[in-house]
Amino acid sequence: MKELLRSTDPTIMAFASALLEGEDIDCFQMDVNMSVLEGGIGIFPRRLMVRADDYDDALEVMRDNQIPLGR
Repeated sequence: MKELLRSTDPTIMAFASALLEGEDIDCFQMDVNMSVLEGGIGIFPRRLMVRADDYDDALEVMRDNQIPLGR
């Protein structure tokens, strides 16, 4: 798996996940538990991971929808 997106904004993560699912690209959010433990103050970013084979297609979806990748 490769990291596609890193953000502390849960709305961006949800939107990006929905876009990828719409394109039949599997994704997985990592570090969700860490962001819950911090109390929602936005210190620890969540990461959105995709399969290495889907990375280029997923990157194109993010760029087409002007989603900042947080890197």
